[in-house]
Amino acid sequence: MRLRLQAIVLSLVALLVFGLGVPLALAVAGRVQQELFLDRLTDTSRFASVAQRPIVDNRSDELTVQLRRYSEVYGVAIAVLNKDRVLAAYASRDGAAFDGTGAAVAAQLDSALAGRRPEPGALLMPWDSSPLVLSEPILIDGEVRGAVVTISDTGKARALLVLYWTLIAAGAVLAFSLALLVALPVVRWILRPVRRLDEATESLVAAVVSGRDVELVGAASGPPELRKLGSSFDRMAASVGEALLAQRAFVADASHQLRNPLTALKLRLGNLDGHVDPAADEELEAAMADADRLNQILDGLLSMARAEASAGDLVLADLDTSIADRVADWRVVAKAERVRLETHGLGDGLAVPTPARGLEVVLDNLIDNALKFSEPGSVVEISVEPVGDGVELSVRDHGPGLRPEELERATDRFWRSQAHQNVPGSGLGLAIVSEIATLAGGGMRLELPDGGGLRVVVRLPVKASDRGST
Repeated sequence: MRLRLQAIVLSLVALLVFGLGVPLALAVAGRVQQELFLDRLTDTSRFASVAQRPIVDNRSDELTVQLRRYSEVYGVAIAVLNKDRVLAAYASRDGAAFDGTGAAVAAQLDSALAGRRPEPGALLMPWDSSPLVLSEPILIDGEVRGAVVTISDTGKARALLVLYWTLIAAGAVLAFSLALLVALPVVRWILRPVRRLDEATESLVAAVVSGRDVELVGAASGPPELRKLGSSFDRMAASVGEALLAQRAFVADASHQLRNPLTALKLRLGNLDGHVDPAADEELEAAMADADRLNQILDGLLSMARAEASAGDLVLADLDTSIADRVADWRVVAKAERVRLETHGLGDGLAVPTPARGLEVVLDNLIDNALKFSEPGSVVEISVEPVGDGVELSVRDHGPGLRPEELERATDRFWRSQAHQNVPGSGLGLAIVSEIATLAGGGMRLELPDGGGLRVVVRLPVKASDRGST
């Protein structure tokens, strides 16, 4: 944004300098041309008066002497012609012959013999080397009896014009440079609150999620409107942090507070076994199942709260060791369910940053979820594959899987597929895994592999120094 704003400011300055410099340069060119035109017009008019008597008396010798003296002093070629375009007198310092057939000379001569006074021509430009041609009619008793033609070199005028234009260009460059020197600190001053706001916004999520104090934008410098925006952001960030902390505290406190009465409720329900009417046995079993489900939900909520609370404190976890430990613990459950656990891709000694015990929670939830939906005799595969600058940990079962349209909703909290409502669970497992993966700087995706089932892939970052042979 800083570069764009600087580009806009400098573009406006450039347009201003260009918009003022070009008219000024053209005005200077017009003034130089006007001075040259008036100077030559005065001389031409004077010689038109001087030539009246020699033209009438047909005495050109005296006139030629005056013309030659003028031409030698000023370097201007000058010619006197009668009304029949016959050359009466001519002088040129370089000795060049008079050519009355040239386009510029012929046009001026036609105008003068028609009784018209000369007018300024096209604007003088440094690159136009055409001479200045003026022609003044010789009038005697109001009758045109001839014309005086002056042909002036414009080299000196053009050199003066180049000098003026150079000064104008130097002034424009100086003005642009000064504007640049002023614009850079001004733009930085304007955008300083925006930069602070951008930095605070980037750190807001991590700070709020981890429970740390939110970095304040402050209002020490910058335009008043942006300082006000920074103050509003600080108030908003503080409110969000307080609200999230209150929410976490409520979830944790509620889970802990509910656990004791829930445990007592399960004990009382267990004590009723064999002491209720046989017709109510089915209702008792349903109540016990609901109590177990509520206990699972509380465990899930506590796991979610712990994961979110530890988000800002990532620790390195050895991937091989964590997988080996969790598979060893779950192998007893898998054996009871007649499901085989297989691991692939281990042995590289990779270490991944996760919240404290985050990797164990991820593995527990993924393996537990896979075993729930695995048929006896099937296999649950746990695989590790280095990909780019990270690693992908996947758990694949061969159960019923999900419908393609359900994959996006599978990570929602408390969401469960309509086809799996009879399977025990809280609906928080994949949500917890997704949350931990995100907090660790990675992500999670669900796949429907060939052969059926569901594959959950968790991508985690790996530092280059920790990758070993990968």
